[in-house]
Amino acid sequence: MSHTPTPPFRADHIGSLLRPAALLAERARFERGEISRETLASAEDSAIKKALAMQERVGLKLATDGEFRRRSYHSYFYRQLGDVRIDTVGGEDAKGGNAGHRGSQPVAVIGSRIKWTHPINAADHAFVAANTKLTSKITIPGPCALHFRGGNAAVLATAYNDMDQFWSDTIEAFVAELEALDKAGCTYVQIDETAFAKFGDAEVQASLAARGDDWSRLIDTYIDVTNRILRLAPKGMAIGMHLCRGNRGGQWHAEGSYEEVAARLFNALEIPFYFLEYDSPRAGSFQPLRAVPKNKRIVLGLVSTKAGNLEKIDDLKGRVEEAARFVDVERLAVSPQCGFASVETGNPLSEAEQEAKLRLVVDLARAVWGEA
Repeated sequence: MSHTPTPPFRADHIGSLLRPAALLAERARFERGEISRETLASAEDSAIKKALAMQERVGLKLATDGEFRRRSYHSYFYRQLGDVRIDTVGGEDAKGGNAGHRGSQPVAVIGSRIKWTHPINAADHAFVAANTKLTSKITIPGPCALHFRGGNAAVLATAYNDMDQFWSDTIEAFVAELEALDKAGCTYVQIDETAFAKFGDAEVQASLAARGDDWSRLIDTYIDVTNRILRLAPKGMAIGMHLCRGNRGGQWHAEGSYEEVAARLFNALEIPFYFLEYDSPRAGSFQPLRAVPKNKRIVLGLVSTKAGNLEKIDDLKGRVEEAARFVDVERLAVSPQCGFASVETGNPLSEAEQEAKLRLVVDLARAVWGEA
């Protein structure tokens, strides 16, 4: 079995990698004012080159910079669009906590209008492209992340009088960033939009209702916003969406299957492929995949990044066969369920365990499709 090697690849990964201890130490020194930004950037460059070599070594066809220049998978991005913060819980910075437990949902603080003023990820793409032959993949947070974590109240608190203006500004900013990436030569972008995977959780539904949001109507809003961006996105760019239920220091934020959102998620949302968390029973069964139309592809996130124990390849092959009852195996691919470090402190596993898991994804793809 084979297909044209275009994204998503048979063996893919979500983006973030464990930050080396030496890089975290340099970042701490920078924050204390002991080293310059140039010295920190040099440390980041060195660490990223090693991460690129590791991705080549395990047999992947794509590479990311591990998100090594970011504090979290989304904070760096939104902070460059204005006076915006998303990493707060009760006003304090959100950190990792007890692994394997439900964590607190980060809350958005929106202090200004959203405005794109300069390319945010183009230089990151250029660095990856210059230092590996693998396809450079850039990950960006979803356009609905701010609203999901703050609701209308956060938007209208100080920065906006009108929700339509907020959504219009958001769409304009995301389209401008995608155009800048396209101009830089980037062909592969992943949108990290965790909200859709969390709507099936009764606790999440209740918290949304408490702030005045009907979760089902919110899905339609988020799909509309995302589609407006996708319709204006560069035509040659492969854009997929990653969904998960939270991944902060091995913690999680939600549970529940894709069933309640499947019909709209897979049909109304105009995205060609999805990275779906499927590493634990919290994600539910593969049955919701029956709603996936025949022109779309699914990357099954079967390998956990939340802990170091290595899955058995035969078990994973069985999981792929199970999913293939609902989506033709030729339209499937495999990956870890999430990144290894959604925040810079990372998940509770070692770099050696991380590499073993990425190699397992490649081995699994080769076992199922004869290629990675």
